[in-house]
Amino acid sequence: MKKTLFLLLFAGLCATASWSLAAQTRLVTGSDLSVVFTDGADTLRAPAEGLWSIATEWKDDWPDRWIHVRPQESETAGEWTILRGTLNLPQGKMLLSDAYSPTADGMVRCIRRFEWKGPDTLRHATLSVRLQKSGNGLSMFAPGIVYYGNANGAAVNPAAVPVWTGAPGEFAIFEDHRYPMPFVMLEDAASLRAIAVHTVPSPVRGAVLGDQWWSLGAEASEGITEVVMYSGPIGYNGVHSVAKARQKTSMRYADTWIDLEPGRIVEKEFFIDLYGISRKGTGFQQPLYSSLDRYKPYDADRFSGFEEIVSGKARFAASRWLESEGACGFDMYDKRAGRKHIVMGWCGQADSPGYSLQVLEPMLTAEAGPWTADGIHDKVHRSLDFLSGCTFRDDGLFHVRYDCESGKWEKGDPVSCGQAMYNFAKAIEYARKHPGTYDTSKWEDFLKRACDKTSDRILACKWDPASTAEAFFIAPLAISSKLFSKPRYRKAAEKAAKLFAERHLEMDGCYWGGTLDATCEDKEGAWAAFQGFLECYERFSEAKYLDWAKHAMDVCLSYVAVWDIPLPAGRLADRGFKSTGWTVVSPQNQHLDVYGVLFAPEVCRMGRILGDERLVKLSKVMYRTCYQLTDAYGSQGEQVQHTNFAQHGDMSNVYKLRGGYSESWTVFWITAHFLNAAARFIEAGEEI
Repeated sequence: MKKTLFLLLFAGLCATASWSLAAQTRLVTGSDLSVVFTDGADTLRAPAEGLWSIATEWKDDWPDRWIHVRPQESETAGEWTILRGTLNLPQGKMLLSDAYSPTADGMVRCIRRFEWKGPDTLRHATLSVRLQKSGNGLSMFAPGIVYYGNANGAAVNPAAVPVWTGAPGEFAIFEDHRYPMPFVMLEDAASLRAIAVHTVPSPVRGAVLGDQWWSLGAEASEGITEVVMYSGPIGYNGVHSVAKARQKTSMRYADTWIDLEPGRIVEKEFFIDLYGISRKGTGFQQPLYSSLDRYKPYDADRFSGFEEIVSGKARFAASRWLESEGACGFDMYDKRAGRKHIVMGWCGQADSPGYSLQVLEPMLTAEAGPWTADGIHDKVHRSLDFLSGCTFRDDGLFHVRYDCESGKWEKGDPVSCGQAMYNFAKAIEYARKHPGTYDTSKWEDFLKRACDKTSDRILACKWDPASTAEAFFIAPLAISSKLFSKPRYRKAAEKAAKLFAERHLEMDGCYWGGTLDATCEDKEGAWAAFQGFLECYERFSEAKYLDWAKHAMDVCLSYVAVWDIPLPAGRLADRGFKSTGWTVVSPQNQHLDVYGVLFAPEVCRMGRILGDERLVKLSKVMYRTCYQLTDAYGSQGEQVQHTNFAQHGDMSNVYKLRGGYSESWTVFWITAHFLNAAARFIEAGEEI
């Protein structure tokens, strides 16, 4: 829907000008101007006290002595409308201007300019952008950070995640470089309206910190919610000047003013979008695709090629093969770690090569390397046979970790069990397409037993899963219902899919609980639902599942970085790291990881189904970009610190966290997911 920009005159005569856009965007100017953006049904306006707000002091960890300025003049230059004002201070004057233009995709673009003309440096200054929407309790969406308020995380551990309810006095403001997609969305569910403000992320010249950036977020007051941008200040959960810097807590990040020397010019560019939505919980989707369209993160060829990635990861997988007194499989840990654990699902993924190596065999045996056809056959067969002998618990879950030292099976959780069942189902399905290659009887006995117990669990009247983690059962149940002609498995899959759709489509609580080291909204929880919904659509051919899959996929995609975040000196800058295509973990664990490779094939599949080439191109970038930082052995660490956050190493200085890279947590999933995704791309006939 095309946007209209009004500069409304509240007193005096006015002159009228208009943009030459077919949207009939019009402009009214006069001696006393207020700025309102509208699409004809909703408005977003600058504060009544002034279009520009500048703070000239710093007090109690926040900007103080705010001064507000209204425009004094306007002019047009082609399709641009330019407003100007002057701030007179005892130290000198600041020239202010906004330049507005309609965009081809129906937004309003603005370039805000601050120019300090004083004879001396203006110290302790804070520059801002403020845009107000009427309403209380508006939902907030900040990609990778705040998901409709993080209601699920807030209910479990509110200190560990940013929380937003829209109540007066709340604020949630974060560094530009924290955003994988740099926009904030506010949704008014009652009126089915939403607004989004996209920023062009940038550091600030004149900052007192060495790596200070603009910030973006929202603040709520009585009857009004503001989207705000500041030249440094951040804060959340009622505390000013703190960064979400640790897994379970914040760290002080204060004194983020700027000093403007004479002649200094600072500009901030942003885009405004107002639109209607079809139902509650969908306001985030339009700006997500607008962000893709703006950044176009589709150049896969600047990253390593598919063959190089598969070869490198397969070579490293071979180094993780473990045999110990009757046990065999892929070790979760590096041999130097001193632990010998064969673990299914989550971080271990010992079950994953049983599927992926079958598909990749022609590719791997065609090159000189550690893999031969006999070697692949042997390791696939014996590893899945061994895993099939795991023990089951009383609650229907099975043990997923085998400790080679004690010789015992232990641990078990829905995430790991669901992922293991999926890989067994894929391994059996592929082996059946090549009869005589593998004896799958043990695999099938195990999978049927797991599906029977999982179906019992889900179909019980009292089944009430705590989080979206149990959505990982949907896909293997759907596949197994066809593999074994078991309608009961389908019934369980569809019951679970329906429950999670009802819980999450309206975003009263976003998909969550898909990781085992966080207690909040996360992309893994969204992936569990996305995978399950899409598998139901593919197996059962009902359109509702495609709609549900699209919603869950879009939540997954909101964690994907669409831009190359500039980095300070450090490990990442040393390697010329490009963040495009990597994924933020969760609102609790604010680092990048390679997990997006795992759902890249399903993003590609959705692109084919929906006829959206953007998704096809993005999926290839998501896969290939994540091979960055791989060492000579084929190994990678898990945690890439694109923002002021860390989980490992020296975390004592918040100003030294960004740009770091923790490579010590080299668990097997980082390798297995590349091979698993490669196999699914190949099965789908995609060239990556």
